[in-house]
Amino acid sequence: MSSKDDEFRALRETIAVRGTVRMALLPAVLLGWAFVAGGLVVFSEWPIAALFSLGVLVGGFESVHALHVGVERIGRYLQVYYESSPSGPRWESTAMRLGPGLPGGAVDPLFTLVFVAATMTNLVVVFIPPPAVAAAAVPVTLHAAFIVRVIRARAAAARQRARDLETFTAIRASDEGTAPTN
Repeated sequence: MSSKDDEFRALRETIAVRGTVRMALLPAVLLGWAFVAGGLVVFSEWPIAALFSLGVLVGGFESVHALHVGVERIGRYLQVYYESSPSGPRWESTAMRLGPGLPGGAVDPLFTLVFVAATMTNLVVVFIPPPAVAAAAVPVTLHAAFIVRVIRARAAAARQRARDLETFTAIRASDEGTAPTN
């Protein structure tokens, strides 16, 4: 077995493991967030305390996002360096051609709707008991900033495949001393 075969196998295994971790991480994050938010509702009277449970959501989202970006980048590397020959594997190229599927039926690998919904729900912690407007301003602003981050990450993820494919194609072409083919 060649080192190229070993590399391919290791990278495909990395994709599989990271995909599984991402799926397991979501319920773990939501469970951790629910415990922290629930504890804050019961034991805290400070709106700023909602930032603890928001921190769980932020950390969870950033982990899911990093796993997704890494998987996509490895996939494009495999596509450019392993799928260029007609006899090579075709998984990544075929998966890219499938596109988003049914209208409105696309998979959300970052779980953006779940994270936004949890963030909106987390705002309940800010308003129990009802605070003065000034006391709620910072937590509400930080919740809104996180929602903007999630939306921007989703938009960037939608562009990542094409951008990474173009970049890896250009890198390979420069390594081989040829012009990129599109």
